[in-house]
Amino acid sequence: MSIIVMDKLGLAPQIQATLETIYDPELKPANIVDLGLVYEIITKEDGIAKIVMTLTAPGCPVAGEIMNEVQEKVAGIEGITEALVELTFDPPWTKDMMSEEAKLELGFL
Repeated sequence: MSIIVMDKLGLAPQIQATLETIYDPELKPANIVDLGLVYEIITKEDGIAKIVMTLTAPGCPVAGEIMNEVQEKVAGIEGITEALVELTFDPPWTKDMMSEEAKLELGFL
């Protein structure tokens, strides 16, 4: 699954690289991008970045931690004035959304 990118600031590559440093503790060593949890990266001319993402399950016990880490790390990118994280469960996450690398790392292949 590929990430939808709408990037007026040209910062999507840095944002994606930053998101690749964030892990779901239950699914290490795969990061949230390789897991297919990031659906959209949007930047606006006023410096706002919005990340639309999901979690592996609606009741994920570390949901708040992961979302806070996404918000804090993206907000720390030069050129970003505010980072917003929107959680969605549409479409619901499935293992099919994972990269081949993540499936291999987690033993799903």
